[in-house]
Amino acid sequence: MNEDPRAPSSTGCYIVEVLVIRSIPENPERMGKVLFFMFFVCSFYTVLAHKDEDPTTRTMEEFSGYPIHESHPRIASSVSSFSVDTESLQKQIEELSTFSDTPAPSVTRILYTEKDLLARRYVKNIMGLSGLSVREDAVGNIFGRWDGYENKLAGVATGSHIDAIPYSGKYDGVVGVLGAIEAINVLKRSGFKPRRSLEVVLFTSEEPTRFGISCLGSRLLAGSEELNKALKTTTDNQNISFLEAARSLGYAKDQDDLSSVFLDKGSYSAFVELHIEQGPILEEEGISIGIVTAIAAPASLKVEFEGNGGHAGAVLMPNRNDAGLAAAELALAIEKHVLESGSIDTVGTVGILQLHPGAINSIPSKSHLEIDTRDIDAERRNLVIEKIHQSSIRIAKSRGVRLSEFLIINQDPPALSAEAIVKAMETAAAELNLTHKLMISRAYHDSLFMARVSPMGMVFIPCYKGYSHKPEEFASIQEISNGVKVLALTLAKLSLQ
Repeated sequence: MNEDPRAPSSTGCYIVEVLVIRSIPENPERMGKVLFFMFFVCSFYTVLAHKDEDPTTRTMEEFSGYPIHESHPRIASSVSSFSVDTESLQKQIEELSTFSDTPAPSVTRILYTEKDLLARRYVKNIMGLSGLSVREDAVGNIFGRWDGYENKLAGVATGSHIDAIPYSGKYDGVVGVLGAIEAINVLKRSGFKPRRSLEVVLFTSEEPTRFGISCLGSRLLAGSEELNKALKTTTDNQNISFLEAARSLGYAKDQDDLSSVFLDKGSYSAFVELHIEQGPILEEEGISIGIVTAIAAPASLKVEFEGNGGHAGAVLMPNRNDAGLAAAELALAIEKHVLESGSIDTVGTVGILQLHPGAINSIPSKSHLEIDTRDIDAERRNLVIEKIHQSSIRIAKSRGVRLSEFLIINQDPPALSAEAIVKAMETAAAELNLTHKLMISRAYHDSLFMARVSPMGMVFIPCYKGYSHKPEEFASIQEISNGVKVLALTLAKLSLQ
């Protein structure tokens, strides 16, 4: 099939031909000079085709009515050929799960332990094999970068975490790290060339297991001065300081100030995280992809009651000041306040309840509760917190115990996904012929804090019965592959913006 000789080329050479040849007489002696001039100009516009904001290019387009350059030719043609190496990806997930302090199928990987160190080395090696340049910051956030052809522009980031709470599963966070590296491989195999650099981030300690601080790495990246200050004196339950633990793996070195980790707002043009849903909705509805529009934000509370204690047989019921019963009454009050909100998106959990001295024949003299409450509506969640506080005061008074502590550990605002990123994810799923739906994330992720650095979005994939934070956690390699493809195409689209 012959091309239309009048059709404009992507470099605008036809335009130059029309403008030059029509303006000269048909003189053979001058034709050679004209052709040389045309060759020079065509080469000039070929260079300009890679500079979207070049004023000369824009003027030429407006003058001629033709585009001097077209959008990236690789995406549309390569979508159908996107190929995920499922065998290699599944093997990586399995191998990473072996770096665990508990036996399979459970995974336990605690911050700055030997298994954490081995897992980090494993991921860095995979990044290197994928051709990414690897660097680490002072707390161990790991970055694998694929330079774009306009690498001075703010890049596009993706990633998640690999730490795991005791006796959990092998997919939480891991899919968003190993899947992100594979998404880069998918784009490389398709022949795509990124305009903005693409960067995979492995975040340090998304789980609060060792030091009681969730999303530690991403909070610091988002510039938390409060956390930077707190980490100077933070210790674990073995009285090992955060800085001591970090230095045992070669991080933090001689610096107590960790502000070097902070990222400037706008360091990335976009951040997209791939994650298992950790809920049952996608699987129950038979939908392949969840596109997150908002992340519910957590607030964490610590409450302590102190009573008189005493012998379980000798102290009569009317004379008791039972700190354990005060804690039990508050736990039920929390459930009541959450349900009173009238929203299914408001949740509250007493995750830790400890009694002292913890003997069957001793009346508890002290009780300690740790409470998680969250919502996508900060005002509604904060009202629940205030009601919990008022109930704590009332219960202490009615039971004759002392409210010795009511501490709000964190009270983070919810985060909304950026409209442009949601649109890119929706378009990517549609182009890949994958069913998808808009949904909120009731679990929080590093994306909650990366939203303070750049526009943010998340891709969810189904997981078996919504199980997570337990050994039964599972996502099929086909569902993971679908997520990787959506992530890859989304990154490509955002890279070219």
